[in-house]
Amino acid sequence: MAWLESHVTFDPDRYPASVIGIASQLGDHDSGLHQHQRGQLLFTRRGCMRITLAQQLCLLPPSRAAWIPSGVAHRAVMQRSVDYRSIYLTPALCIDLPQQVCVIEVSPLLRAVLEPMALADFATDWQQGKSAHLLGLCLSEIREAAQQPMLLPLPCDKRLAPLLATPERLPPELQVLERQIGASGRTIGRIFQRETGMSYQQWRQQWRLMRAMELLATGRSLSYSAFELGFASDSAFIAFFKDMTGVTPGNWLK
Repeated sequence: MAWLESHVTFDPDRYPASVIGIASQLGDHDSGLHQHQRGQLLFTRRGCMRITLAQQLCLLPPSRAAWIPSGVAHRAVMQRSVDYRSIYLTPALCIDLPQQVCVIEVSPLLRAVLEPMALADFATDWQQGKSAHLLGLCLSEIREAAQQPMLLPLPCDKRLAPLLATPERLPPELQVLERQIGASGRTIGRIFQRETGMSYQQWRQQWRLMRAMELLATGRSLSYSAFELGFASDSAFIAFFKDMTGVTPGNWLK
């Protein structure tokens, strides 16, 4: 096990064990774009993490885990303080696990299993005894976990590059975007439908929801979040959040 400090570069592929675990609490940290041969399960115990992939933006709020298959280039950005656990599995252990990046619910059993796995010695034999049982439970829980809609597909059209350059900034209304990139609303709509499967308005609303969760999970107040996301009032923000998720922001945080 490694308790990872912010200045340390960690390469799980350097170790021979079939499972390598780490634990860390980092603040305002950027991993940079990287990839590894192992599959990675990344679990946020407290705080919120944003993971950028080639054509997707992934939000990892508290008590959720991201499954990142082997060979997938990704970049993790942590704001404020994030307490997380991560386990890396050899490709042989990943055969029956999801082949695409996904965010999953973390059941009480998976949470209980992840802690000793993340804290285990790097020389642990994962084919015998208690360790083998822990690994078997972990793999089963990953396979059966419910997936969460925390992935936002990103368009790759070069005209939209300025829109994606600042992921923290609220995307503009369609009419403003038309003027910014010099394309009609119909053209923009076709681009988003083709490259994300959503209309621009649907994409913008999903972005708002994910950013709302990120702001709330990192300790911003409801009023601050509402203002940052362009809502006229707190009540309008609450209504939007409940319409998108089925619960109020307060209940979601609980």
